[in-house]
Parts: sequence; C-alpha cells; structure tokens
Amino acid sequence: MIKPGTKAILWMIPGAALMLVFVLVAAHFYKPENPAEKLAFKTRRADLVGRMQLALASASEAEKSAVLAITDEESQRFADQARAATGQLERERLELEDLLKAGGTQGEKDLLAQFSKAFTELQRIDKEVLSLAVKNTNVKAYSLAFGPAADTIKEMNEALSSLVAAHTDSPEAKKVMILAFGAETSALRIQTLLPPHIAEESDQKMDALESQMDKEDRQVRKDLDGLAALPELSGSNDLATARSRYAKYTKIKTQILALSRENTNVRSLTISLNQKRKAMLLCQEALSALKQAILEEPIKGVTYGSPPHPR
Repeated sequence: MIKPGTKAILWMIPGAALMLVFVLVAAHFYKPENPAEKLAFKTRRADLVGRMQLALASASEAEKSAVLAITDEESQRFADQARAATGQLERERLELEDLLKAGGTQGEKDLLAQFSKAFTELQRIDKEVLSLAVKNTNVKAYSLAFGPAADTIKEMNEALSSLVAAHTDSPEAKKVMILAFGAETSALRIQTLLPPHIAEESDQKMDALESQMDKEDRQVRKDLDGLAALPELSGSNDLATARSRYAKYTKIKTQILALSRENTNVRSLTISLNQKRKAMLLCQEALSALKQAILEEPIKGVTYGSPPHPR
C-alpha cells in the first residue's frame, strides 16, 4: 500500500475542514419538507381564491342591481355595495400576490397576473357603469313623460274640448272644432314620440324623432294662433288655459329631451351587457384556472383520492 506523505496529508486537512464546514452549514439551513405545513399553505391559497370568486360575484350582482334600480337611492346603495365588494377583492388579490411570491409556482403567478390584467379592465368598466347608473336620467325622463307631461296635455285637451262645446252654435263652430282638434292631435303625437326617444340609444334616431316633434309643435302653435285670431274667442278663458298648458308642456318636454339625451340608464345597461360581461368572464376563467392549479400542486407524502394500490 502507498501511504500518503506528510505533505499530501497537510494539503488534505484544509479540504476536509472546508467540506465539514459546508456540511454543517447545509445541515443548519436545510429544513425537511413538512407535508402538514405545505397542505396548510395550499389550503390558505385555495381558500383565498375562493373568497375572491365570491367577492367578484357579489360585486357583479350589486352592479347589475344598481343599473336596474329605478330610484337614485337604490342605485346609489347598490353602487356602494359593488364598490365595497370590489375593494375587498383587491385586498384579497394583493394578499394572494404576497403568498405566491413566498411559495407559489410560476404557473400560479402567471395566472394571477392574467387575472390582475382582466380585473384592472373590469374596474375601469365598473367605474363608468356605476357613475352612469346612479344618475337615472332615462328613469327620470319616463317619470316626467308619464306624469307631469301627460297631465299637462290632458289639461290642455280638456280646455280645448270645453272651448269647442261652448261654441257649437257659433258661426265659426266648424273652424273652432277643426283648429282645436288639430292642436289636440298634434300635441298627442308629440307625447307618443317621447317614450321611443327616451328608450333610443342612437343619437341619429333621436334627431329624427325630435324633427318629427318639431313639425307637430309648429302645427300646435299654428292651430292655437288660429283660434286666438277668431274675434269671438277674444278673452276666452278656455283658450287662455290651453295656451298656458301647452307652454308648460313645452318646458317639461325640453327637460325630458335633455334627460333622454344623457341616456345614462340605456348606456349603463348596454355596457353592462357587453363590455362588462366579457371582462367578467375573463376574470372568472383566470380565477378558476388559478384555483385548479393550486389544488393540483403536488405535496410529497400526500395523496388525494383513493390509494394508488387499494387492497
């Protein structure tokens, strides 16, 4: 046997010492994998994703309720609920982001990034939808059209009918009747054009409806002026009432058209059914995929379902 010389032994001692130090350091920092801890960490992440899915659904439900609500108070209440659920979802997203940095896989991080991108777009859409929904301009326009506007037209027509009845034996009876009924008919045509205008989404079609209204308005004024020009109707209270009611109606109609033009309920519903729905689907798909990836993440020493070799 060849025995190492003293010089060779002296060279081997530092190497052995270095190896011993390396082993000690590795032993100090090495922590054996604890299946229970890994399982708890997985459960925590999966549970957090589940809470995010619930918050997403709650925010979506509240947003739709805000869009469909018929009063400002209801719309505002549901809008506040939607914003609160979205805020909760954002806090949970940040918490999950920290957890994945600590121990998630790259695939899980990529899926969370995919969700975050879709969620940012969803928040932008929600901000627009909710700001529109709480204004309820179309609802207010309908309320005016079927309330004060309809009542005012009714009062105008009642005054004109009374005017015709009071002059049935007059030499100008036929002329009074034609002018009065002409004013009534054109005013009613304007009234029937208001609901389609309120429901319309296209500015071009609203322009066309307003053009028809202007035509009928000119006819109403022409007929009322024709009645006022008849000497025997000079000082008629019924005619004065009809003219004042139509002037009031015109002011109400102007308010209705302005509210209708804002179109907040129609616009918010359109955005909710189109842009919001698409962004929502992307968020849901990303969260579902992320949860599945977390649940499928293997843990050494832990099996799921039936044993691989059942007896």
